[in-house]
Amino acid sequence: MPLDAAARRKSERAGRLAERVCSLHLRLRAYGILARNFRAPTGEIDIIARRGRTIVFVEIKLRRTLADALESLGPTQRRRIATTAELFLAGRPALAGLDARFDVMLVVPWRLPVHIINAWHI
Repeated sequence: MPLDAAARRKSERAGRLAERVCSLHLRLRAYGILARNFRAPTGEIDIIARRGRTIVFVEIKLRRTLADALESLGPTQRRRIATTAELFLAGRPALAGLDARFDVMLVVPWRLPVHIINAWHI
């Protein structure tokens, strides 16, 4: 069922807030944020961060429950994110020698984000 304009705006605001909370969560854990909402023809990555010698591509899932958030990342979306990550790295040769991983941050109302490290592999 399509969202009306007001519901869409409310959802977008909630998503932006979730991204800010997750960015802060990562920064407090010594991750440097390289990009937010990185867009390429293949898709978008919510947060790209670096910690030491690892580049982390983070997908944020905001849902009513943790179970709903966890179930919302399917194989097609994981492939799209991986392809977009390859494009990000291709445009930044200085990052080529670093390790890369894919994390997911699950966000539900009134709880700290749940950070799933190395959520999937390519």
